[in-house]
Amino acid sequence: MEYLTLLLGIVFILWGADRFTDGAIALARRFQINELVIGLTIVAFGTSLPEFITSFWGALKGNSGVSVGNIVGSNLFNTLVIVGASALATPILIKSSSVKKEIPFSLIAALAFIILCFDKFLNAQDNDIISRADGLILLLFFAIFLSYTFSTAKQQDMEQEEISVILPMTKVIFYLVIGLAILIWGGDLFVSGAIQIAHNFGISEAVIGLTIVAAGTSLPELATSVFSAKKGSSDLAIGNVVGSNIFNIFFVMGACSAMFPLSVGEISYLDFAMLIISTLLLWWFAATGRKITRLEGGILLATYLIYLAYLLSTL
Repeated sequence: MEYLTLLLGIVFILWGADRFTDGAIALARRFQINELVIGLTIVAFGTSLPEFITSFWGALKGNSGVSVGNIVGSNLFNTLVIVGASALATPILIKSSSVKKEIPFSLIAALAFIILCFDKFLNAQDNDIISRADGLILLLFFAIFLSYTFSTAKQQDMEQEEISVILPMTKVIFYLVIGLAILIWGGDLFVSGAIQIAHNFGISEAVIGLTIVAAGTSLPELATSVFSAKKGSSDLAIGNVVGSNIFNIFFVMGACSAMFPLSVGEISYLDFAMLIISTLLLWWFAATGRKITRLEGGILLATYLIYLAYLLSTL
């Protein structure tokens, strides 16, 4: 039964996030908000909604391993699997701004996250806990990131875009309300199923969060990036991943830990080290030739498979 609960949770999360994002974009267009701003804020938030809802429910139910593991695992899945699979589909061209600004910003996010996870000597605590103060610091970083994206949007010349059909207001409200409701319900089902499976097999919640939960909540990014790469939209393919990684740490972890202090628990130093290694690999490949080749995509995927094999060997 728990497997059906897990599957239904994934389906509801994906459908709810899709509808909610559609409604938010339609609402923004109705009020003539800049398309670039929509992409940098609302769409980025939409793709991180599955991670947010899942981590929120995990924190609410006292399962910190699911919450923290979900973010660490999702960012690893995004960087190694999604970029790797996208590059295997079609080599990804990289803009200089991604090499100089966005990818370094995601590295800063990972470093800040790790420092705050292991700052117990500053808080006079015995355990590694992401405290409410840590959460507020992450949210402050998130505000800085938003400020950067808005200033970038203002500096760039907007290209003429196709006029999109504006949805009726009743449909917009329907998408927002129903999408959010289904998303929340799906998150509850998904976390409940994952926790039950972990208990059945004696697997730690941290490992479940790092693998099954992380992969499930990253499905929207996987589909978006692979199809974008195939269609030649390299900016969207790489931007989707980098933006999602930044949102996951600064917004999702920031908001969840600000509400519920989270124990790092069984998330190991290796798991956190992989966050840095994966980001450095992405940065290195992006900086060499301004392109991520199929070979480099294969290396990213192989790195994840080795890491996954290690996790499974520790069970």
